[in-house]
Amino acid sequence: MQLTAPATRPTGTRDAGTRDADGMAVASFILGLLGLLVLNLFLGPVAIVLAAVALWRGTARRGRAYLGLGLGIADLLVLVAFVQADSTVSWSF
Repeated sequence: MQLTAPATRPTGTRDAGTRDADGMAVASFILGLLGLLVLNLFLGPVAIVLAAVALWRGTARRGRAYLGLGLGIADLLVLVAFVQADSTVSWSF
């Protein structure tokens, strides 16, 4: 008589690599969105790298990864636009 269930892996779970890639996709989206407001010189490239790594690892959240990639590129484009308009890298109030 067996009192406990056999130690088997549930069929509906994903491996840790996919969960990590999903987290990277979400993080790239959030950082890209936040980078439109502040620290776009730093957060833009970080969002681009996280999105690229998440896509390379095969994330299930491909839409979020592509949004993070697009927002990271938009961060850098906003930075370039401000630099061109103000002729400086620093913000002046």
